[in-house]
Amino acid sequence: MMKKSEMTNKMATINIRQRVEILLDGLLYMRKYAGRTIVIKYGGNAMVNEELKTSVMRDLYLLQTIGMKIVLVHGGGPAIDQAMSRLNKPTKFIDGLRYTDGDDIQIINAVLSGQVNKSLVADLHKIGARAIGLSGADGHLIQTKQLSTELGYVGKISKIDAEAIKLLLNANYIPVIASIGIDDRGQLYNVNADTAASEIAAALNAEQFILMTDVRGILRDIKDPDSLYHELSVDQVQQMLGSGALKGGMIPKIRAIIAAINNGLKEAVILDGRVEHSILLELFSTEGYGSLITQ
Repeated sequence: MMKKSEMTNKMATINIRQRVEILLDGLLYMRKYAGRTIVIKYGGNAMVNEELKTSVMRDLYLLQTIGMKIVLVHGGGPAIDQAMSRLNKPTKFIDGLRYTDGDDIQIINAVLSGQVNKSLVADLHKIGARAIGLSGADGHLIQTKQLSTELGYVGKISKIDAEAIKLLLNANYIPVIASIGIDDRGQLYNVNADTAASEIAAALNAEQFILMTDVRGILRDIKDPDSLYHELSVDQVQQMLGSGALKGGMIPKIRAIIAAINNGLKEAVILDGRVEHSILLELFSTEGYGSLITQ
């Protein structure tokens, strides 16, 4: 009969071998993405839940450490909602976009560029990553015009200063970008974070564009989380958008992906941010984890 100590040593050897095999399996994907740019739109429950937040920050640090160029673009819907509630400001959405009046944009800018952005930078620094927090208004990084009078101070992106972002990436920083835009007159605009991330991914010719959300991905039946579309073409999601099959916050996500692919990206992923290490599961496995949209 095998002694307890021998059994423990054998199990330890098996665990080590499994870890080595996992590393070797991931090597192919590490080589694929080494030196390439990955743009991640960060939001939803992954931003609110502290355990998930820590998990995402560690994943980003790992990706940076193995040679990927990571850009983190964020909104901050829950934090904005809390600020609006404290100030007794009503919240209204039109086709998934937040109506923004003159007072709202000041609140949103303070929350996104200050509270949320600097908190994310601090979280990355805690684990050893090099990160710099930016608003899209800094240096006219995200240049915008008014999207429509109906939405108020909601911006349509006219240009991304890709060179400024590349300077930070080449200096081995993770740019953390708040989705605030600015026009030629210095007026600030609330920019949908999905759209901002899409435009930044296209401007950087990113290898991968990941949108984190609070659902598994694109579902055949919104009530059935197992009805996931693992892969769709941009034509298919365009048809789903036109037919009304997509609702609420999924609409700007799909529009952002369509725009990114039409601007030259090969693919984009809608990913469940509620699952720990979902970014690694997506990038380092054949099956992937979310809904992949391709050309």
